[in-house]
Amino acid sequence: MTRDRLLALLRSVQDGGTPPEQALEEFAQLPFVDVADARVDTHRALRGGLPEVVFAPGKTAEQMVDIVRVLGDAGQDVLVTRCEAEPAARVQEALAGGHYEPVSRTLWFGPEQPEIRGKGKIVVVSAGTADAPVVAEAVRVAYCFGNKVESLVDVGVAGLHRLLASNDQIREARVRIVVAGMEGALPSVVGGLVEGPVIGVPTSVGYGAAFGGVAALLGMLTSCASNVVVVNIDNGFGAAHVATLINRL
Repeated sequence: MTRDRLLALLRSVQDGGTPPEQALEEFAQLPFVDVADARVDTHRALRGGLPEVVFAPGKTAEQMVDIVRVLGDAGQDVLVTRCEAEPAARVQEALAGGHYEPVSRTLWFGPEQPEIRGKGKIVVVSAGTADAPVVAEAVRVAYCFGNKVESLVDVGVAGLHRLLASNDQIREARVRIVVAGMEGALPSVVGGLVEGPVIGVPTSVGYGAAFGGVAALLGMLTSCASNVVVVNIDNGFGAAHVATLINRL
């Protein structure tokens, strides 16, 4: 149940187009639906503006099918994240649909071109090609959530001229997601070039002392650019979610 659908339903009852009994049946599906192994939140989009997203790790294909079906029956587009190819194919077969992207590991049940609801553009900036899976997740999630999205890849601080060559693209964005591993310096650099928000995403890319992304995380958290905020290691989804909310303000 989304805000738009709820408002349309209430107006339809007001205008006499929908019997109150039918509207009551729809309300009966709020705020959650129980399935075998989950209690599916169908009310999240109404509360927070974006629907519940299915996190695939730890779930069987059958469990994902049940959850996706409930959310679809509630009139919601459905996004599954961190989904590997084999279970994604089984979910698609069971539900006869969905679009899977292997790099981002996302499975999308929704329009091929989602309605643009963001007020501006989100640019996803990445330090290196090794960060590609996290970048792809951020780009795909932001796109499915109704944003205009661009990506700027392989512009890390080891060759700063590559970033500065695209300064106009970065400054024109309303929100920037900056993905970096190693020492995680790139969000600070981008933060110093723009006046708007920068969302740093540390990745687990790096040699031993990078500690699986902890070094990048700490570097971003101690950024001297005060417009930089940080999500968890490899969390492209979380960055895109927050960027979407900012882009709708």
